[in-house]
Amino acid sequence: MKIQKIACACCVSAFLLLNFPVCGQSEKILTAADYQRAVSMLRDNTDKLTDNFIRPRWLPDGRIWYRKLTPGKREFKLFNPATRKFTTAPTRNELFAKAAVKEAPQYSRDEVVSPDGKFSVFIKNWNLWLKNLSSGSEKPLTTDGVENFGYATDNAGWTHSDRPIVKWSPDSSKIATFQQDQRNVNNMYLVKPKAGAPELVTWKYPFVGDATVIMIHRVVVDISGEPKVIRLKMAPDFHRSTFQDDIAWRGTLADVEWSKDGSKIVFVSTSRDHKQARVRMADCRTGDVRDIFAETVDTQYESGQDASCWRYVSESDEIIWYSERSNWGHLYLYDAHTGKLKNQITSGDWVVRSVMHVDPARRIIYFVAGGKEEGVNPYFRNLYSIKFNGRNLERLTPEPGDHVNILSPDKRYFIDIHFQPDVPPVYSVRKITGKLVAVLERTDISRLLATGWTPPHPFTVKSADKRFDLYGVFYTPADFDPTRAYPVIDYIYPGPSGGSFSHWEFSTWGDFNALAELGFIVVRLEGSGNPFRSKSFHDANYGNMAENTLPDQVSALKQLAARHKFLDLSRVGIYGHSGGGFATAAAMFKYPEFFKVGISESGNHDNRAYEDDWGERYIGLERKEAQGVSNYADQANPVYAKNLQGKLLLIYGGMDDNVPPGNTDLVVDALIKANKDFDLLRLPYERHIYSADRYYVMRRRWDFFVRNLLRATPPHEFRIQIEPDPRLKSN
Repeated sequence: MKIQKIACACCVSAFLLLNFPVCGQSEKILTAADYQRAVSMLRDNTDKLTDNFIRPRWLPDGRIWYRKLTPGKREFKLFNPATRKFTTAPTRNELFAKAAVKEAPQYSRDEVVSPDGKFSVFIKNWNLWLKNLSSGSEKPLTTDGVENFGYATDNAGWTHSDRPIVKWSPDSSKIATFQQDQRNVNNMYLVKPKAGAPELVTWKYPFVGDATVIMIHRVVVDISGEPKVIRLKMAPDFHRSTFQDDIAWRGTLADVEWSKDGSKIVFVSTSRDHKQARVRMADCRTGDVRDIFAETVDTQYESGQDASCWRYVSESDEIIWYSERSNWGHLYLYDAHTGKLKNQITSGDWVVRSVMHVDPARRIIYFVAGGKEEGVNPYFRNLYSIKFNGRNLERLTPEPGDHVNILSPDKRYFIDIHFQPDVPPVYSVRKITGKLVAVLERTDISRLLATGWTPPHPFTVKSADKRFDLYGVFYTPADFDPTRAYPVIDYIYPGPSGGSFSHWEFSTWGDFNALAELGFIVVRLEGSGNPFRSKSFHDANYGNMAENTLPDQVSALKQLAARHKFLDLSRVGIYGHSGGGFATAAAMFKYPEFFKVGISESGNHDNRAYEDDWGERYIGLERKEAQGVSNYADQANPVYAKNLQGKLLLIYGGMDDNVPPGNTDLVVDALIKANKDFDLLRLPYERHIYSADRYYVMRRRWDFFVRNLLRATPPHEFRIQIEPDPRLKSN
């Protein structure tokens, strides 16, 4: 080529930049069309190409209704299991009119309705009030509730709800609840920016190691005559439950079971560190309390893995109890009068995950379990039935894959939805015995597959210590070429209350397919320390949450790369939210040679700056070790920030009331003091979940990985926009 004479140094520089790539400069440029192709793989778009994907719901009269979407069409359907007849209509209103559906009354989400539908309770000025739903009249049930010592409240920590936490008796004559004492609990503060004076937001937020945490004073309110509050004769309980951290579960009071006649309750008192569960019975007329039995463990006790499994069977005065004493979560039958074990109900190297229904007359338990079938992914759920005495174990969901079951109001039928990560759902109705009644729909993804979309690829590897089989999936772009080398992105949520892929549903949800479409292999792995397996599996990281399943993540990627040469382990990225944000920063600090790019979102980087119940459950109570150093200290990410070598982006919401911004600021300060380069994105008005700024954060995430992992240039300020599904109209 002929080189012309260049007149000045600036022109020389410009010529060289244009004609000769600079070392390290991105050579590949991604266009807006590339990003738009990734947008087409987001669920908001792929759902438009998914047909017969339904959400069936039971009506109070035992019929099922749902909306069905097919190409260019929408219809509503109703199915009657008793007659096996379908009714269809173009709108829900027309369907309900045609099928003579009587809808249940709608109530405010801040009131809880009695079983007989005559009353509701709500909170007003820290007291519990009763509403007569026929007359509309209201009256207080308690009068001594005061600020931060109110009745049925669940407004501390990151839960801010005015819905009362109660459990009605079956006969609607009484209410089990509590008076929650948070008067001397530490405050949390956030400043909401605004034009003019900013707004100070304050709420109660106990920390690990605090001398004073939230306590509940248990009460029963009798409304059968003049309202009467019966205080249980016992010391206050910790604001804990056996299944999770909060005392509320699905809007109701956890760990409380009524007798059929409403004369007594059986409940569980959980210790502050979750190591002991005391099963107790209260007389609801006198408030007398007696202990029945207790279970104490070395780590943390939980009463189920999908939901609490224990039940009180008042008809026979027995307790169905859940325990992992054999290393596997199983059911045991106790005498509620003597507290003695009668027999073990389930057994084996598999896990009971939840109890769906107990039939006291036939003495049958219907429960969900995982890992029972040989050679099957242990995360796949199935429904079973078994007698109280442990005999006649039957599997009620015979199809392969994971199952979600929804019981009918009369307990005679259940909806069975079965699927796998790479197999779309089939919806059927079965009798409670497991006999098939009808198939409602089969999800059709043929239009989606025609676009080049591919489902995730399941895989199995060994844990880093070789003790366990680990399960995961990876995603590939639509134009995947196995002869190419792709950078890898590891999406992580290390639990320990849930995992990166805990429920193995078929789903087009998430950023995973879209992110892969930009030229990555995206991996999700269930590491040891997550739930839904054995006790030893779940306890693998007990006392050291900073482990974060990271040894398993690294080992798994190396095992995968040995099988699949298209994984380029010289370019590995990682990202996650909340606990995944904690794990991402830890990966960048503790494995800097392996993880080159990380995006840490809203991470609880130092659990001493987080709510008490989380750390104290999975790490244990804070204690001072050598030289007065906390056992939490060496688990905090700021300690290791000086090791950062790669590219790190920290993201958090300025109004995050779950993991407040100060938790990320501790890492920011450590990085500054270590003179490290990093990126920071603060979303001023977002809370823990980025809803308003969801797509902006997604685009920034894509840009960061494209620049630093793909080593390419993204389109400038691309805006993710989603057009609504034309099949969705009002009504």
